[in-house]
Amino acid sequence: MTSLNNNVQLIGRAGMDPEIKSFEKERKMARFSIATNSYYYDQKGERVEETQWHQLVAWGKTAEVVEKLVKKGKELAVSGKLINRSWEDKDGNKRYQVEVVVNEIMAF
Repeated sequence: MTSLNNNVQLIGRAGMDPEIKSFEKERKMARFSIATNSYYYDQKGERVEETQWHQLVAWGKTAEVVEKLVKKGKELAVSGKLINRSWEDKDGNKRYQVEVVVNEIMAF
């Protein structure tokens, strides 16, 4: 059996312009979101659209590509891996978020 990897591929539209942060040695990080849509028919035969929002982060050269290509509303295809982050907010509450770490991106 071949090894299975943590891999996700999404096609959707950017929900925002990316937030770009620069770190030491000119390393960059980009955060943005995309919306994906799926459709089904309900019991009345009416088409129903469901929108899912996904949080994405890109680092280094990929972040530079994101900075140049991604604008709110732009259709994108991304490939990456899922990560789970947790942190404590200013009120001491434990917070959790699932993100996609992007390693490939295409804009249409």
